[in-house]
Amino acid sequence: MSDKAAIPPSPSEDDYVRQVTAAEPPPLLSAQDPFELFAEWMKDATAKEPNDPNAMALATVDETGLPDVRMVLLKEAGPDGFVFYTNLGSAKGRQLAANPKAALLFHWKSLRRQVRVRGLIEPVTPDEADAYFATRARPAQIGAWASDQSQQLPDRLALEKRIAEIGLKFGLGKVPRPPHWSGFRVKPQAIEFWRDRPFRLHERLVFERVGEGWTTQRLYP
Repeated sequence: MSDKAAIPPSPSEDDYVRQVTAAEPPPLLSAQDPFELFAEWMKDATAKEPNDPNAMALATVDETGLPDVRMVLLKEAGPDGFVFYTNLGSAKGRQLAANPKAALLFHWKSLRRQVRVRGLIEPVTPDEADAYFATRARPAQIGAWASDQSQQLPDRLALEKRIAEIGLKFGLGKVPRPPHWSGFRVKPQAIEFWRDRPFRLHERLVFERVGEGWTTQRLYP
């Protein structure tokens, strides 16, 4: 048995031809507001993507400038930016506090689309964080208290013991938001919409922030 990963081969010309003839080509992307287009794509992803249509890769850099990336869940999107929540003591929380810039990537495999976002970071307000935390399932609220995210865990039992202790602490009462848990908003400077097209001749439409508005341009694939 080969010890190499089984990487799928590149599509053949016949594969691409079948893709072309399977459906009418979509019209070229055209939009003036990137958030309106994003909302349309998110609606499509919610209808068709089997798991976590709001999942996005979040890229940051550490103190040495080495990139770091992980998946998080989008919780709000609009003209003010893209919001997610985390433990502030986690690796991403510490990195964003030291260097408040980030990149996001949404990839919807079922739709053959992706969206890339680059921008500056700002914290959400305490009221915003409280309001979102209140919507989380109670076990997830307790988990936010129990987990020292990104810190070394001796064994799984240590986490389960911590969860039990926090559960007893709050009993049947309300679980407040931990002071070390909040959210960040990525305020985009650039948003790129990418759509798969046959023969790797993909479509790319980029919005770049200029003052209060946006410029648009198409890129070679």
